[in-house]
Amino acid sequence: MKNLIARLVCTVVLFAGAGTAATGADTAPDMLVKSVVEDVLAVIRDNKDPQTLRTLAEQKVVPHFDFRQMTQMAAGKVWREASASQQQALENAFRTLLVNTYTSALGRSSAGPKTIEVRPLPASAAQGEALVKTMVKEPGKPPVAIDYRMQKEDAGWKVTDVTIENISLVTNYRSTFTQEVARSGIDGLIKSLEEKSRSPTRGGMG
Repeated sequence: MKNLIARLVCTVVLFAGAGTAATGADTAPDMLVKSVVEDVLAVIRDNKDPQTLRTLAEQKVVPHFDFRQMTQMAAGKVWREASASQQQALENAFRTLLVNTYTSALGRSSAGPKTIEVRPLPASAAQGEALVKTMVKEPGKPPVAIDYRMQKEDAGWKVTDVTIENISLVTNYRSTFTQEVARSGIDGLIKSLEEKSRSPTRGGMG
C-alpha cells in the first residue's frame, strides 16, 4: 500500500494543477488534466521543502478531490453504520492522512523529467461522470497507467477515485478499513487514521 500511495501521489499532483485558467466548471476533465501538468511538474522539480510541498498539496490537490465521497466509498457499510459525528471524523482523518502522505511522497519523488499522456474522452462518456485515462512516462522506467474517476459537481470536476495499473486507491483502503473496524470498531478506525496522520512517513494503513 505504501508503494501504491508513493506512485499515486506523483501523478495526482500533476492533475491537481497550478493556476486557475483551466479549472472552470465547464472545462472538460481530460483537458483539465492535460492543461495543468507542466506548471505542477515545475513545482515538484524545483521544490523539495516540506512546507512548500504541504502548501502545494493543500492548495492544488485538496480542491480537486471529493474526500467525503472517497471516504464514503472506502468505508462502505461502515459509513452507513457510523453516526454523523463519526462520519465527519472519518472524513477529516482520511483527508489529513492522504494530504500528509502526498507531502511525504512528493519529498521522495524523482526530480527527473516526467511526461503524461492524456487520452481524449470518448464521445460516449456519460454526462457528469468521466474516467480520464493517463500514462505517465519517465526515462529509464516503465510507463505507468493511471486512471482518474471523476464526477462533475457544482464547483467543477472532482476526483472520486484513482486507479494505478488496475489497482484502486479506494478499494485498497476499503479492505484495511474493514479489518480495522473488525478489530476495534468505528472509533478504533478513526483513532488509527489519526495516528497514521501524525506519522505520514509510514504511509497508508499498513
